Amino acid sequence: MVAITYIEHDGTRHTVDVDPQMNLMEGATLNMVPGVVGMCGGICSCATCHCYLPAEWIERLPPPADGERQILDGLALRRSNSRLGCQIAISAAMDGLEVGLPADGNAG
Repeated sequence: MVAITYIEHDGTRHTVDVDPQMNLMEGATLNMVPGVVGMCGGICSCATCHCYLPAEWIERLPPPADGERQILDGLALRRSNSRLGCQIAISAAMDGLEVGLPADGNAG
């Protein structure tokens, strides 16, 4: 298992164990992390798993595909480190990763 910490916009932290065969959205929804809905089930068609990755991880991950980039471009709370959690596969190297969540309950 990989320890991932999801940090709500108010600073509330939720550290959960996630199976390395999952993605960030699944890790949050299966552990009932507030603010991560995963409404589309992980098919990259909504933004209810929008999250902020630490700067040091942006370069370590594959860049967003066109579909993810289009969804991110429409988000009011998008930042340079915004990603959709459903598109970030968990690996053992991510143990200890801290992921920020937007203030709007993950609707964008």
